[in-house]
Amino acid sequence: MTPTVFLSTIVGSGAVSDNIDEMVQIVRTDVYERWARKLKDRNAVARLSVAIRKLSLGKFGDVKSVGGGVSEVRIDHGPGYRLYFTRRQSGEIVILLCGGTKQRQGADIARAREMAKKL
Repeated sequence: MTPTVFLSTIVGSGAVSDNIDEMVQIVRTDVYERWARKLKDRNAVARLSVAIRKLSLGKFGDVKSVGGGVSEVRIDHGPGYRLYFTRRQSGEIVILLCGGTKQRQGADIARAREMAKKL
């Protein structure tokens, strides 16, 4: 599993600064990318993009820990989309592990935990 860089932005008041220590980098795994490419609901894709952008700005919103160093972003749309991520290097890097829906939540959490262990 080779993570690929998705987005880098400076965190703080939302303004871009020269302080590289405040950067949050979003990285997507191949597993996450394959899941996201399969989504046909454009509104869902847009909402996921907004959620990822907020993560990049350090605004984590509706997030909860699901154990094993993994957190879940809940998207209140359609079947209840979920993004699973882990943080590295004191939160400077957020790795999107996988995505899913409320219906498969248990299996998706188990998968995300296993993926986080292997990073």
